Amino acid sequence: MHPSEVLFQGKHKPVSIPVCDHYAGSEKLMQKSIALQQELGPVFDITLDCEDGAAAGNEEEHARLVASIVASDDNRFNRVGVRIHDITHPCFEQDIATIVTKATAKRLAYVVIPKVDSVADVVRAIDAINVQAKKHGRKNLPVHVLIETHGALRDVHAIAALPQVECLSFGIMDFVSSHYGAVPGTAMRSPGQFTHPLVTRAKLEIAAACHANGKVPSHNVTTEIKDSAVVANDATRAAGEFGYTRMWSIHPNQIKPILKALSPRSSEVSEAAAILTEAYATQWGPIQYNGKLHDRASYRYYWAILQRAKASGMPVPESAGSFL
Repeated sequence: MHPSEVLFQGKHKPVSIPVCDHYAGSEKLMQKSIALQQELGPVFDITLDCEDGAAAGNEEEHARLVASIVASDDNRFNRVGVRIHDITHPCFEQDIATIVTKATAKRLAYVVIPKVDSVADVVRAIDAINVQAKKHGRKNLPVHVLIETHGALRDVHAIAALPQVECLSFGIMDFVSSHYGAVPGTAMRSPGQFTHPLVTRAKLEIAAACHANGKVPSHNVTTEIKDSAVVANDATRAAGEFGYTRMWSIHPNQIKPILKALSPRSSEVSEAAAILTEAYATQWGPIQYNGKLHDRASYRYYWAILQRAKASGMPVPESAGSFL
C-alpha cells in the first residue's frame, strides 16, 4: 500500500505546499517575482496582493492586472495565488468576479482571505468564492486565511477544520495593532515577536489548530529586508520553536533564506527515504533502523519530511520516489 493510504487511516492527511509564500503588490514586483519563480522553479508560491500590499484607489484596474498575470503563460507552474479584500470592503465581490474567471479559475493556486473576525466570516467568503469558481469549472479552490483579529484567533480551530482551508497565516502587525498599545510595537519583530506572551500564544494557537487538522501554518513577515541573517533566524525559530512549516516573504532577498531554513536537511531526507523503503518492504510493520525501533507513528513523520523535500525542490532518493 502507498504510505498515504496506510499511514493516515482515520487521520488528516497533511497538506503539502511550498514553504515560502512571497507577496507582491505592484506590477513591477509581480513581474520580478514571476521571473524569479521561473528561474528557481515552483519551490515558492507567489501571492499577488490586492489588499494592504497594493496601492489604494485603483482597485478594479489592479484586480484586472492580477487576473491577467494569473492567466498568462508566465504563470508556468500554477503556483500563484491572490489576496483579495476582506468581506466588509466594497471591492470584495468585485475582486472575486474580476479575478476568478474562465481564464484563471483552474490556474489559481489559492485565494487568501484577510481580516476575518469569525469562522462565519470565512464561510461567507468561501461561499462567495465558490459561486464564482464553479461557474468556470473549479471546485474546492483552496483558501488561505489570515488570522489577525481577536475573533479569528478565538475561532481558529473551527477555521482550520473547514475542508477548503489549506493554510492559516499569522498577520502579526494587525494583531499587535489591535491591542491599541497594550502590546508594544517591538512585538512585531524579533526578538519580541518570539517572547511576548500574547503574541506567542497567538502563534501557538494557530500552529496547533493547523496541525490538528492537517493544514499548513504560515509564519508572519520579517520586516527586515536587507539583513538575510535576520530572516533566516526568524524562519528557524518559527519552525523549531513554534511548528511553522511555511513563511511569508515580502522581498526577493528573503526567499532563499526562508527556503533554506524551512526545508529539511539532506541528511534528514536520506534517513527518511531509507526508513520508509525498509518499512514498505515489511508491509509497514515495525522495523529496526540503526538500532532504533520505528513503526507507523514515526513513519508519518518521515513521510512528511519527504513531502517537504519535494515541495522545496530537493532531490529525493530514487528508492523513495514512489512514495511521493
